[in-house]
Amino acid sequence: MRQLKNINPYLACEALKETIMFTTLISVAQLQTLQANGKPLAVFDCTFDLMNPPAGHAQYVEQHIAGAQHADLDQHLATHDAAKRVNGGRHPLPQREVFAAWLQSVGINNDTQVVVYDRNGMNYCGRLWWMLKWCGHDAVAVLDGGFQAWVAAGGAVTSGETTATTNSMHAAGNFALREPLLRLVDTNTVSAHLGDAAQTIIDARGAPRYRGEVEPLDPVAGHIPGALNRPFNTNLNADGFFKSADELRAEFAVLLGSAKPDSVVHHCGSGVSAVPNVLAMEVAGLGPTALYAGSWSEWCNTPGLPCENPELSLMLRPLA
Repeated sequence: MRQLKNINPYLACEALKETIMFTTLISVAQLQTLQANGKPLAVFDCTFDLMNPPAGHAQYVEQHIAGAQHADLDQHLATHDAAKRVNGGRHPLPQREVFAAWLQSVGINNDTQVVVYDRNGMNYCGRLWWMLKWCGHDAVAVLDGGFQAWVAAGGAVTSGETTATTNSMHAAGNFALREPLLRLVDTNTVSAHLGDAAQTIIDARGAPRYRGEVEPLDPVAGHIPGALNRPFNTNLNADGFFKSADELRAEFAVLLGSAKPDSVVHHCGSGVSAVPNVLAMEVAGLGPTALYAGSWSEWCNTPGLPCENPELSLMLRPLA
């Protein structure tokens, strides 16, 4: 490392500010500093309600972080257009080129620091975090504690709509795709490696859904054979913030046992709530790990694939 000799401390500090990039989590105080220093910044409110999709946008319009735009899971972060999607399931990812065009439309450049948040335990905003990484954009972070933490700290809020035009001098950005920073895997890949030590599947759904006791959204209950279970909300502490890196590392060590972190493939119901586990492993220093975006909703609808349901197996067990 080059030693810094005879350098003005103020200039050195300013130079350091130029290189700071948030890539996993960002605190309320850190976001407030970014807002004040005038560097390229875009904030997105990703609040969503799976059972009432319009409610997310309504909550955003009612109140959001000053300057934040809205990113809707159904409208912006997924597509059901067969010509534009890359996977199946309930929330198919749009092709990278399609998503990049939307990023440009909302004013994102390759030097923009993006911050994402929601009101849902940092569940839905993780989708935008992951998609930007998938498109090669490293400068994206999740607001730790979400909108609740921002309001509790007295952060500036506003109502109504905010667009790229009102945020900057130009509406369109110059975002360009780069090599993916996180890996996407498909159904064929997961299926081909079932039982393979090189693949460790982690299911982020709640334990009752994982066990097949209930299934409110998909036609088949259960889980992918061999999958481990870590509900996405177990990454948070009682105050709604991500647990420390040490805590997360210890918990994943117990979950994985002898499995290697780089063998992990995350999934959930539709590729959304798996992302907090992806992020948690990054925070713990165990990433990067892969995402199976089609998740259970694609898996259980694909003919010929095995579905494990311990409850059903017990019911069908022949009497002695």
